[in-house]
Amino acid sequence: MLNGVGGSGDFARNAHLSVMALGSTAKGGEISRIVPMVPHVDNPEHDVDVVITDQGIADLRGTVPLERATALIDNCAHPSFRDRLRGSLDRVDAGGGNIRHDLETAISWHRRWMGG
Repeated sequence: MLNGVGGSGDFARNAHLSVMALGSTAKGGEISRIVPMVPHVDNPEHDVDVVITDQGIADLRGTVPLERATALIDNCAHPSFRDRLRGSLDRVDAGGGNIRHDLETAISWHRRWMGG
């Protein structure tokens, strides 16, 4: 899928069943494609029903944010990144309720890969 007029965003929001398929890593395995937060969002997780990576499948239908995040980590993230992703999720979930944002942790993922 390509973004643009009538692209993947429109498809994800209006499809009967929207499925995103991607590799679990990028840059030769150096970067996880499953991350706590991104600086730009084309297709938010609540517009996607199913995510498929080379590691597995996460069915996100009917789930709340914490369940979606857990399913993505457990089923779609590369094993070499799962512990760090779970740690990030544990830090923001400590207070209960909906997932809170931990900007410092989220940004640290980007800084690490940009050499900062």
